Parts: sequence; C-alpha cells; structure tokens
Amino acid sequence: MPKKALFYKKIKGNKTKCYLCHHNCLISNKKTGACGARMNKDGILYSLVYAKPISINIDPIEKKPLYHFMPRTTTLSFGTMGCNFRCSWCQNWEISQGIKIDAKKTTEIMSKIKTVKPKEIAKEALNSKCPSISYTYNEPTIFIEYALETMKLAKDTGLKNIWVSNGYFGSKAFKNIAPLLDAINIDLKGFSDRAYQKYCGARLKPVLKNLKRIKKTPHIHLEITTLIIPGINDSKKELKQLTSFVAQKLGNDTPLHFSRFFPCYKMTNIPPTSPEKLEEATKIGKSAGLKYVYKGNI
Repeated sequence: MPKKALFYKKIKGNKTKCYLCHHNCLISNKKTGACGARMNKDGILYSLVYAKPISINIDPIEKKPLYHFMPRTTTLSFGTMGCNFRCSWCQNWEISQGIKIDAKKTTEIMSKIKTVKPKEIAKEALNSKCPSISYTYNEPTIFIEYALETMKLAKDTGLKNIWVSNGYFGSKAFKNIAPLLDAINIDLKGFSDRAYQKYCGARLKPVLKNLKRIKKTPHIHLEITTLIIPGINDSKKELKQLTSFVAQKLGNDTPLHFSRFFPCYKMTNIPPTSPEKLEEATKIGKSAGLKYVYKGNI
C-alpha cells in the first residue's frame, strides 16, 4: 500500500503541488512528479517507494565518499528507485531513471520489490555491526517518508545517519532532515547553471544555497564530490569558480573529492577523465586554499 506523502498540498482540479524539492512539481491526477516516485491519486500525493529498497549492502564509509567522518568503519547502505535529477552520466541510471516510465508501469514495478520496513533496516545495521546507515544509491530526498522513519529509529538505537545527495531538497524537507542527520556528501555537478539545466534537469543556485545551509548546521559533517567530465565541467575557469566557492563560502576545511568519469548511460561517447585533469583540478583546489582535496575513482 503506497504511503501518504509529506510536503505537498492539494489544489483545484484534483492536482497536487509538491514542495519536497526545488522542482515544486504540479502533479495532475494519476500522474507522478519529476522523480517518478510520488503519485497523485485523486488529490492525495503518495510515495510509491516507501519501504521498497532496490538495494541493501554493507559498504566501507570511504565509498560514500566520506574520509573525515567515522573513518575505517562500515555503513549499511540502501536506496530505492527514482531520482529528481536526470543526469546524462548517471552510473545508477537503471534505478534512478527506470521508474520514470508511466504511472501504471511504475506501480507494477514497485509491487514486485520486496517490502523492508524501517525497523528492519535499523535491525540489519545493528546485526551487521555497522555504526551508521547510509541513504544512497539514488537521491534520498525522494524517499523521505521512508528515510525519516528509519533515521528516527537509527537515532534511538545510537546509529549515525548519512546521506549521499544532490542537494536539491526544499527548505521544509531540510528542517525535518537536519535534526536526525549526522553527515552528508553532496554531489556538486559543476559550477554552471546552464550545464545543470541541460544535463541534470535542475538548477545550480538551490544546491549552492543548501550547501551553505548545511555548513551553518554545526552537527552535520559535510563533504563534497564533483565528477569531472571532459568538455562539460572541466575547464580551468569553472574549476576555479567551484573551488573558490567551497573555500570561501563553506570553509577551507571542507573536504572536496574530484572523481574520475567513465563513459556511462547517455555519455558513452565521451572519453574517461584523464589522470592529468584530476591532478590539475586537485592543484586548483589547493591553490584556492582548500586543505583536503582528494582524487577518486582512479
């Protein structure tokens, strides 16, 4: 049974306005929003992915990647289908985009996924001796009803909560997430609003605003990852803008991970990022004053 969604309101004509993320989707009856995971049924918005994890694994925390939070520990990772972005280079595109077919097909897909309740996720983390739970693989914002219930149980049992996110959540959503969140890695796609629109179906400004909001929340540990894609976000100018923003607006102690791109999804015609480009990006980051710049996926 689908779970009634949070952060929306009903408007005329059996439509719903979703305020979960910065898309603020206006959703017609029997349709889903941009994420494919929330459906309007007669003026009531429902989460289609509640308690329907597509993957549950035990990972090293460094894989998130988090290098400055509980190092050398494992974390119970899980995610669902759906995403509020449509990144052309997504390595998990089968689960992030596969749900965005049509409403009937989506319901059919979800009915075949085993139900795993929040208390079972928390119990599995404890049984596996993982000191944390990571909400990852797809965008956790879009399964917020599932995430929040799991996060509350995690807190009650002494487990830490980690998000791996694109940072597009709305202000109301963040106010509910923040008290339960211990660490987050934000995937900053680059520093061009044009590229965000063209390749991700989103905007840059809300992400930057949320990054500053997170940094102002003292108990949340923040790290940032940027996938360097040849010809998309790898110019010296853009890398200087990005690293300057991190250093000046978020603090020079904010860890920044530059990750190597490999051909994937709709970008199989683009070559892998050269090691030399990653080295150049790292030097630019350090020149901006950043203390912790890392090269990943090499």
